[in-house]
Amino acid sequence: MKRLVYCQKLKKESEGFLRPPIPGELGQKLYDLISIEAWQQWVAHQTLLINEKRLSVIDSQSRVFLLNEMNKFLFGEGSDKPAGYTPTKATSS
Repeated sequence: MKRLVYCQKLKKESEGFLRPPIPGELGQKLYDLISIEAWQQWVAHQTLLINEKRLSVIDSQSRVFLLNEMNKFLFGEGSDKPAGYTPTKATSS
């Protein structure tokens, strides 16, 4: 059964999580206020940050950085793309 939430990131009603995506108080906040669609956008942005900034998720400073960026991306003004980032253009064969 689908669960709908008013997504704070997307500013619309959308499908929500069936359970918190991470443990703790932040997980409950995500469960209550963020849609699956917005979370998927964050995961894609997080991957970009990890790759472009060469972060290691086992490093505590990297995890703190990603947590701060997640809060900005989902609940704040948004998370910027890394400095100097230019998306690659698809080439046709």
